[in-house]
Parts: sequence; C-alpha cells; structure tokens
Amino acid sequence: MDWRIYVTPAKLLLLLVLLPFLPGCEKERLVVISGPTMGTSYTVKLVGMGLDKMKIGAEIDAELKRINSLMSTYDEHSELSQFNRSQGTDLFPTSPELLEVLRLSAEVHDHSDGAFDVTVGPLVNLWGFGPDPSRDSVPGDEEVEAARQRTGFGLLQIGGNGLHKENDLYVDLSAIAKGYAVDHVALVLDAWSIRNYLVEIGGELRAKGKNDRGISWTIAVEKPGSLSRSVFRTIELRDMSMATSGDYRNYFEVEGERYSHTIDPRTGQPITNNVASVTVLAPSAAVADAYATAINVLGVEKGLSLARELDLAVLILVKKADGFIERVSPTLDVYLRGVP
Repeated sequence: MDWRIYVTPAKLLLLLVLLPFLPGCEKERLVVISGPTMGTSYTVKLVGMGLDKMKIGAEIDAELKRINSLMSTYDEHSELSQFNRSQGTDLFPTSPELLEVLRLSAEVHDHSDGAFDVTVGPLVNLWGFGPDPSRDSVPGDEEVEAARQRTGFGLLQIGGNGLHKENDLYVDLSAIAKGYAVDHVALVLDAWSIRNYLVEIGGELRAKGKNDRGISWTIAVEKPGSLSRSVFRTIELRDMSMATSGDYRNYFEVEGERYSHTIDPRTGQPITNNVASVTVLAPSAAVADAYATAINVLGVEKGLSLARELDLAVLILVKKADGFIERVSPTLDVYLRGVP
C-alpha cells in the first residue's frame, strides 16, 4: 500500500493558512513597556510568545515603586529618607533590600579605597546636586570641610536587621539604586520565564538572551557632548549588565568654570580628572552602576588598575584637546563592536 501523502495546491494553501495557528508555531514578538520612575524613565523590551503586556507591566511598576519607596532621597517618606532624618545612634530597622544595597556599597567602597562612598550625601547636597538643586555659587572651603565631617563609611554600621549611624549622617544611593532596580525588574521577568529581554532605567541596563532579530542586544555608548547625541562605540550585551557614569550633562558653570555632579568623597570637590565617561559591564547592574562611579572618581590609571584587579569590563572615554580617546580593560575586548 502506498502511504505517501500527496499535497494538492488547495491543500498546500490550507496548510499555509493553518500553520501560524498550530501548537508551537506562534511567532515571537517584541513588546515594549515604559514609564517614569526614580526621577527618570524606564524602558523594558521583551521578546517572546503570549506575553501579557498589561500584567507584566503592572508587576514592573509595582516593583519599581517598592524599590523607590525604600531608597529614594527625593521621597521624604522613603525608608532611606526616614533613616537620614533619624537622630541618635539607636538601631534603625531596615528592609533586607536596603541592607543588601548598603553591604554592596561597603564592598565597592573598600575595593576603590573610598572613591565610592554613599555617605557623600551632604557634599552632593552642598554642591547643589541633591533633592534641592538650588546651588548657583561655589561653596567655600569651610562649607566643604563642615560637610566632609558628616561623611565617611566609618560613621555607618550595617547590622543584621538594621543600621546604626554616628554624627548627622546622610546616605545617598543615587550611584547604585537605579542599577539595583534594574536587577529587580530582571527578577520579575525571570519569574515570568521570559528568556529574552532588555531592561533600562536612566541609562543603566541589563540584557538577557537575544533581541527580536535573533541576535545579541547591541547597545550604543554615547560620544560625550552636552548638546548632541552620537554613537562612539557599540557593545554587545550577552546576559550582562551595563552602566555608564559621566559628567557631560549634569554639571553647573560659574564664571566659565564647570563643576561636575560627581563628587570625590575623599576631597569633597567635584572631579577634575578629564574622564568624560566610564562604562562598566558586570553580571549585576547594581555592581556595574557602583563601579562606573568609583572608576570615574579614581581616574584613568587607577580606574583601569582596579578593573584589571577585579576582572571588570571597562571602557573609559578621556577628554583631549581635539576630542576623546578610549582606554579599555582587557576584559572588554570580547564585547566591543565597531570602530570609532
């Protein structure tokens, strides 16, 4: 008996019509979810089948609001704001998330010899880059020294379920909280078993899997410039996070002198090391976020030395009279695409 199947043009047409509806034949599609958060915006790109945009978006928004309610210095009711206002040295009970971020901050502080310090808040506020950006003049040396007396990781003790502080300590997590929020959005997506996504909050990113064209997520590193946007490099993110720290948009000028928003906690002054931007790749966006700031403060040579010591993938753009040059750590080579 002949068991061969003969397909006529009519049957072929029917098969082509039905094929997209057969089990396992649904085409993966790109879903974009975005909104405001943490004083900036977020964008989440998902690639998959049967994605419930409304439910996933609601969970993302809820998680971002929760993280912001713990770590924002702009929300007077946040857990961190309450700690900053607290008086005395008694234990201040805190959430596991806030403790986790502060433990990571302490680790980066130690590895960077104090270049990263979340207690730098009084200096950030003094220079006009905090919740009340009213500074239009350069603070005097006495003001800077008075603010420095209120800073230092040694004034903060991290306990098993809370914090102790000495002096009038003020913690500012702006250099790590967005990265931490990116990591938590990724946890939400992982719980949905989404295999391909890109999460971005205020320029901090985390990528997993591939994009809707079936290739690695490709991210542009911006050429520094206060008025224009152009691409300097492109980087392939493969199950990796990326953060960039730079001073080319957030600064103020007095009598022709430019003052960066990045404060060196060791001196109390804005950085002046000709580093235009630092991009760091790491498995965790919080880690990338913190080390991007630390290396920005350390400068080129000390920053690259730390990158080699910790095996971090780092791209530093350095300001020169005729433009910019790049310095990279050995670990970054595998991610780079294109030639500037």
